[in-house]
Amino acid sequence: MSLLQNGGPAPAAANDLIKDTTTQNFVKDVIEASKKQPVLVDFWAPWCGPCKQLTPVLEKVVKAAKGKAKLVKMNIDEHPAIPGQMGIQSIPAVIAFVNGQPLDGFMGALPESQVTAFLERLIKDRIGGEEKDLIKAADAALAEGDAAEAADMYAQLLAEDPTHVQALAGLARAYLKTGALEQAKQTLALIPESKRNDAAVAAARAGIELAEQATSVGPVAELEQKVAASPLDHQARLDLALALAAKGKRKEAVDHLLEIVRRDRKWNDDAARKQLVQLFEAWGSTDEATVEGRRRLSSILFA
Repeated sequence: MSLLQNGGPAPAAANDLIKDTTTQNFVKDVIEASKKQPVLVDFWAPWCGPCKQLTPVLEKVVKAAKGKAKLVKMNIDEHPAIPGQMGIQSIPAVIAFVNGQPLDGFMGALPESQVTAFLERLIKDRIGGEEKDLIKAADAALAEGDAAEAADMYAQLLAEDPTHVQALAGLARAYLKTGALEQAKQTLALIPESKRNDAAVAAARAGIELAEQATSVGPVAELEQKVAASPLDHQARLDLALALAAKGKRKEAVDHLLEIVRRDRKWNDDAARKQLVQLFEAWGSTDEATVEGRRRLSSILFA
C-alpha cells in the first residue's frame, strides 16, 4: 500500500494542507511546519504558464497524502526576497523542507506520477528517521532503568507495524526488566524465524535465558556465603554471578566470572567464559559492563 495512503505522522487539519505564504510568514508556514511533516514550497508567478500546469498537480498529490505533507505557495513577484536568497532563478521550482531545512527539490512541470514519487520518497525518509529516533530513545530509557517509558515507545512503533523486529525485541527486554518473564517470552515468539538472528533479538533471547537460569541458582546471600567459605567452589561462584546479573549488578557478576577464568580457564568446558559471552550478548555491545568486561577478559586470555 502507498505511503500516501497508510502510515506516517499524524494528519494535519485538511484546511491547513495548502496555503499561500509571504516573506514575513515563511518561517512559520515552512520552517516550523516542516518539523512536523514535509512541506513542499511552490515558487510561482502569474505570468508562468508551466506554473499553472504544475500547481494543480501539486495540490492533488498533497491532498492525496492526507496530512502527511503540506504545500505552501509563494508568488515570487510579490515576495522576491526568499527565492532570491535560495537562488531560485527559474520557475516553476519546488523545494521540499524537512526538519526545518531544504532537503530536495525539482524544477519544471513534472507529470503527476513523478510528483507522487517525489513526495512518497520524502514521506518514507521522514518515517524512517522518526522510527530510528524512537528506537534510540526507547533503548536509552531501558538502559536507564525506565522500563515503562521504554515499553510505551516500543508500543508506539508496534501500533504502526506489529512486526517491527527491534520494537518486539525491545518490548521483550522491557518485560524482562520488570520480571515479567512469560510476557517477554511470548513477545519474542512473535518475531519471525527468519529474523531470529537479528542483534536485538539475540540480546533479548540471551536475557530471557539468563533470567531462566537465575531462577534456579538460589538467593544471593546464600551463594555469597558459599563462595566465602569455599573460594574454589567454581559452580557456586558461577551461580552467584548469575544471581547478581539478574539483580542488575553487572560489574560484580563479571568480577566473579573473571575470577573463575583466572583460576581455571578450562573449568567445566570453559563455562565461565561462555557465561560471560552470554552476558555480553544480553547487555549489548555498547554497554559499559560489556566493554570493560571484554577488555578484562582479553587481558586474561591473552596474557
